[in-house]
Amino acid sequence: MKNVTLVLSDGTKFHGKSFGYKAPVAGEVVFNTAMMGYPESLTDPSYAGQLLTMTFPLVGNYGVPAFTIEKNGIPTFMESDKIYASALIVSDYSEQYSHWNAVESLADWLKREKVPGITGVDTRELTKVLREHGVMMGKIIFDDEPNNIPEANYEGVNFVDKVSTKEIIRYNEGVGKKVVLVDCGVKANIIRCLIERGVEVIRVPWNYDYSNMEFDGLFLANGPGDPDMCSDAVDIIKKQMSASRKPICGICMGNQLLGKAAGASIYKLKYGHRGHNQPVRLVGTDKCFVTSQNHGYAVDTTTLGNEWKELFVNMNDGSNEGICHKENPWFSSQFHPEACSGPVDTEFMFDKFIEKLK
Repeated sequence: MKNVTLVLSDGTKFHGKSFGYKAPVAGEVVFNTAMMGYPESLTDPSYAGQLLTMTFPLVGNYGVPAFTIEKNGIPTFMESDKIYASALIVSDYSEQYSHWNAVESLADWLKREKVPGITGVDTRELTKVLREHGVMMGKIIFDDEPNNIPEANYEGVNFVDKVSTKEIIRYNEGVGKKVVLVDCGVKANIIRCLIERGVEVIRVPWNYDYSNMEFDGLFLANGPGDPDMCSDAVDIIKKQMSASRKPICGICMGNQLLGKAAGASIYKLKYGHRGHNQPVRLVGTDKCFVTSQNHGYAVDTTTLGNEWKELFVNMNDGSNEGICHKENPWFSSQFHPEACSGPVDTEFMFDKFIEKLK
């Protein structure tokens, strides 16, 4: 294992050993508090452009499952077609793995997909730095190649355009109601949750104008980066809402895009919500849910139009976790009801959307 150094934009350095692909990389350094689920997290397009830190110390002990595709065209165990995170940072990488479903080690997978991995980093201290300062840019540099220093930007980059499909893809064609899925970086399990509820899913690029298509409901998917970079998508949502009352549901980035279409502004959270244990309350009730989340931006509900209201709120920091229209069947969640990985307490969001189609 080669010696490597993680250098944050404020000059803070963390030393470790390389266990993945041996190449320097730069990106936004974020942390995830989940205890498991690294195959799903690494293949989540929402991590595009980011160096992912796992706060749980032991990573890699259950290996990596095979990349297989189901008959419906969806990956069986992964959330997309490849690793989208720019790098993985862990405290203790387990070289030995044991799991009935594993076919290779995490290190072999990272090397094959050309993604750097660092072990031996004090991830508790790194997380404290990120919590106190806020997420920041960082570089992974190999100590024996001090002059090979990469550059990367996160602000002002349209990562949604980088990860979204470039063509229309249909699932469950000819079955049930038709749902247009706006792909901002959609996770596979979102598509699966819709298909399992007996609808046809029409997956379109993030900036595709679907307003003249024949469909019964609109679904706005998750995705990476700054929603303010997706003005084309917001304009199309506005166009759709002005022309029709068809049901609309959004998840994560979808919540932010719907919020922008409703007149709200977006702000960046200090260090985001990334993990499996974010407590969320249904506004107007004492009902709380444990949710899976992965986002760095939030909707400022004080700027929402009068026809809209807050649907969910985060119990840790009071930030928005979902909005809904007061009359029309338009609603969203900032959290991931499909989980994968994570708790499935809120999968009812898909049921509510399907009910509105009928």
